[in-house]
Amino acid sequence: MKLSFCTDSLGHLPFEAMLDRLGELGVFGVEMTTGGWSSAPHLDTVALLQDAGKRRRLLAALESRGMKIAALNVSGNPLEPGVLGEKHRHDTDNTLALAASLGVKKIVMMSGLPPAAPGDSIPNWITYTVSWPPTLKNCLDYQWNEVAIPYWQRLVDKAQAFGIEKFALENFSSMLVWNPDTLFRLRDAVGPMVGLNLDPSHLIWMGADPIAVARRLGDAIHHVHGKDVRLERGIVAVNGLLETRPVEQVAERAWNYVAVGCGQDLQWWKEFFSVVRMMGYNDWVSLEMEDLTMSVDAGINTSVEALQRCISQ
Repeated sequence: MKLSFCTDSLGHLPFEAMLDRLGELGVFGVEMTTGGWSSAPHLDTVALLQDAGKRRRLLAALESRGMKIAALNVSGNPLEPGVLGEKHRHDTDNTLALAASLGVKKIVMMSGLPPAAPGDSIPNWITYTVSWPPTLKNCLDYQWNEVAIPYWQRLVDKAQAFGIEKFALENFSSMLVWNPDTLFRLRDAVGPMVGLNLDPSHLIWMGADPIAVARRLGDAIHHVHGKDVRLERGIVAVNGLLETRPVEQVAERAWNYVAVGCGQDLQWWKEFFSVVRMMGYNDWVSLEMEDLTMSVDAGINTSVEALQRCISQ
């Protein structure tokens, strides 16, 4: 496995300065955003699609530094019914075209989350038993069978036409795909092009064991995010794992995204990567640094050092 970097964490730096910073850290893969919820600080997708010269210069900047694009990331909600969803679907389609023109074979994104019924305008994340109230089962059936599966069947067909090989869906909250069971429900319906972007941080705060998850996924691991989380002592024990406070309120939250090694120790991370490698995954691990308890530079330096010590080669 090789270490890459989700470049939004260095979104304050221009493109080539960002690459130079990563080179100083010994990181030679980049996962760059193209739209969705991200402002895409390092890629102007439309301009790149329109100008072959800009694409050549982008690739030359990477090649001159011995760097590669690990994946393009277009995380958003393509199943949202309003203007936002229309934008995210458009961004996704543009990302497929850009990936084809850059020779990128992997797209990182999210499954999306529809509303619970036709005519609703707000996406609805249903995470409680469908036994009560019984209308929840109808809502989930609508989300999956009427919205998500038809969209993803069409998207897989488009991606194949562009030569894309893998979608890696992040196991994120407020998404229809958020754990192995939901991933396999979609994968069984649309095919093996769809797999998981295995992000341990979200699984841990949901109460799952990412090492066990890796074993369950097997060859459905399509990408890995190196991202840690800490369950905050004294708060989780009182309020539980569900948390609605803004991420900036780190001292009050039940859990926080933290630099790698500040949540799970390095022995845990070594076992995690060992099992991921054992399951057959031997590709990029992208550091996604969202620790608001320390400076950006401190979080990046801490995380890169930890991941370089733990990733299974």
